[in-house]
Amino acid sequence: MSGEASAPGVSPRAPRPGTQKSSGAVTKKGDRAAKEKPVTVLQPVGEEEPKNPEEYQCTGVLETDFAELCTRSGYTDFPKVVPRPRPHPAFVPSASMSEKPALDDQRLSGSCSLNSLESKYVFFRPTVQVELEPEDKSVKEVFIRGWKVEERILGIFSTCLPPLSQLQAIHLWKVGLTDKTLSTFIALLPLCASTLRKVSLEGNPLPEQSYHKLMALDSTISHLSLRNNDIDDHGAQLLGQALSTLHSCNRSLVSLNLGFNHIGDAGAGYIADGLRLNRALLWLSLAHNRIQDQGALKLAEVLRPFELTHTEVVERRRLLLEKGSQERSRSPSSSRHGDSKGEKNPFTGVSNVALSEKPDKTPATKTLKGLGKKKDKSGDGAKREEKPGSGQSPTQGTLKKEDTKASKGKVTIPEQKPSKGKGPKIGNKEKRSFLLESEHGGQRARPWAEPLGSAAGVLLLQQLVSEPSEVVNPLLEPVEHREGKVFMPGNKVLLHLNLTRNRITEVGLEGFLATVQHQAQFSKSKSAAKGPVGLLCLSLAKNYFSPQCPTYTMIQELMLPRDPISKAKPREEEPLASST
Repeated sequence: MSGEASAPGVSPRAPRPGTQKSSGAVTKKGDRAAKEKPVTVLQPVGEEEPKNPEEYQCTGVLETDFAELCTRSGYTDFPKVVPRPRPHPAFVPSASMSEKPALDDQRLSGSCSLNSLESKYVFFRPTVQVELEPEDKSVKEVFIRGWKVEERILGIFSTCLPPLSQLQAIHLWKVGLTDKTLSTFIALLPLCASTLRKVSLEGNPLPEQSYHKLMALDSTISHLSLRNNDIDDHGAQLLGQALSTLHSCNRSLVSLNLGFNHIGDAGAGYIADGLRLNRALLWLSLAHNRIQDQGALKLAEVLRPFELTHTEVVERRRLLLEKGSQERSRSPSSSRHGDSKGEKNPFTGVSNVALSEKPDKTPATKTLKGLGKKKDKSGDGAKREEKPGSGQSPTQGTLKKEDTKASKGKVTIPEQKPSKGKGPKIGNKEKRSFLLESEHGGQRARPWAEPLGSAAGVLLLQQLVSEPSEVVNPLLEPVEHREGKVFMPGNKVLLHLNLTRNRITEVGLEGFLATVQHQAQFSKSKSAAKGPVGLLCLSLAKNYFSPQCPTYTMIQELMLPRDPISKAKPREEEPLASST
């Protein structure tokens, strides 16, 4: 019985006691150790690979790079990169196709299933839409719409977007940005290609309204859209300060869209303060806001001559004195030293002007060769010129000829103008006359000094953005003195202003009428050819006044010949009329 009771407790495959049991135990432990070793060693290596996206080398193909980086970051379900959908043209069925739909409709109605519904609504799935170049299929624009962009996704974009050499724009619409993720996004922008100039953040309200960080002094963004972000007067104040202050100014932003926000009169005043000293912004939209007459009057005021405040006058005087000290340090103190600039250097036998032009080797050699040929052909005239320096080489003789008779040399006149023009004009009298000359003239040419009053001028905006040059501080512009007050000429760089659907009445229209009349008169004057002429398009429709208002009618009549679009329409209609 004892044997029978113990039998069921023993496994039928259990080894007998002895050496086999011990050896079997050893083999089992060895098998377990052999199986555990590759698990403990190889498994962490396999886990590190998907958790280290930094080790991945991007290929420049956004679809491949984004999917691989999402997989390495631990995402199992992530948006796909797809081409941006295009609207299909209107479909007109032919007569031959009108006979077939009966059978097809029956088949489709019977095959309606979950798969067909999913394929029907595939457009609403989270995706990363891209606009491709038609030639090389490189990514030109990136669109993210309707799904939350987290910190990790922005980290992935900071890795896969910089290799895109043709990237021009990033559009984020209702992606749930926060102030923290916005800072991460701003840090991403300098890593991208230099062609990235347009950023659109629409439908992303932020508690701290820190959109002004996109307009920092080191920002390269040229086109910024901030529609539907619930920006109020506080946010407008931060944006106005980013446009310009007394000591800083944004010089890269060309267009700013602030439509569909909550900006009121105070916010419009802050934007107007930013336009006082900003000479880069060409296009501004404040449509669908809460701006009333006070805000409209402040915007209209900065577009015509306005009075400088006390702090602005003090800053202007400081800049004038600083500019004068710089000019005096660059130029010699007396006219004798100015004349000695073109004299011969006793150590080398070559004039100082020639030494300053030494980096331009090819033009200098051509000039010397051309002058040598002319000297050989001139005969007696050349010998007379060589008499004062008979012991000099032909090269030295030609250089002396350039110094003594610069007015006759056609090639060297443009090169000697800066060096000789400053010498005699700037001397001991500069201390007295510099401030007066700066008040009435002497403004340098600006990069926008182009005929922008035509339709072709609007097409030059991209060139103005892509060709940065030195911009003069607006406080150094020529001013006008009236009754002891200093008036600046106003902002005439802004070309487009949209104030559609606000709360402006006829009181605010009077301010814009005065502005448009002044700019129209200024554009007809001779001084308009030296710089911008002011607004080319002013939108004031759908406000709190009648469309038949006389003031509004006068504004439209004055703006009609200035609008490049209205000028282009009659030109397009003329060929059509002639063909008919």
